[in-house]
Amino acid sequence: MPRYMGEEVQNEPRWYVVHTYSGYENKVKATLEQIVENRGIEDFILEIKVPTEEVIEIRDGKRHHSERKIYPGYVLINMIMTDEMWYIVRNTRGVTSFVGPNSRPIPLTEEELAIMGFETDWVPEIDYETGDAVKIINGPLDGFVGTVTEINFEKKKVSVLVSMFGRETPVELEFTQVLKV
Repeated sequence: MPRYMGEEVQNEPRWYVVHTYSGYENKVKATLEQIVENRGIEDFILEIKVPTEEVIEIRDGKRHHSERKIYPGYVLINMIMTDEMWYIVRNTRGVTSFVGPNSRPIPLTEEELAIMGFETDWVPEIDYETGDAVKIINGPLDGFVGTVTEINFEKKKVSVLVSMFGRETPVELEFTQVLKV
């Protein structure tokens, strides 16, 4: 049975965060993918991500689409942590450390993954219900106050009626984007 820091390894893969040199995120991802393929360790390191988002910029009057890293300097790895896997990842060129106390990797929680946009089974506890006033705490409507019209637990979304430019406008938001007033 593989071990990690003297403890038996959980057979469930978890998401871990690796800190890299700035600008090395894609190089670290490519290098790790090559190592996984060469060593045949696909059963231990399942997925490597550099989260990005599409950004539209207007330059010289024209729209330009580009990708921007959401978490510069970080790479996310879905893996089963063992001493050997820790050593392989930690000693990959461009990796500075795992994120966690004393560089001891701490897996991301279901809540953290959901907030980052990953599909999870996590359902946040919400303290509001239909008809309650809520304040939007992030996104383009940050600071607006509205009324909850619908709560969809399957999609983890809440519909809020927000007053903009003198009109009531329905907006669909993530559970984590609103707080009860």
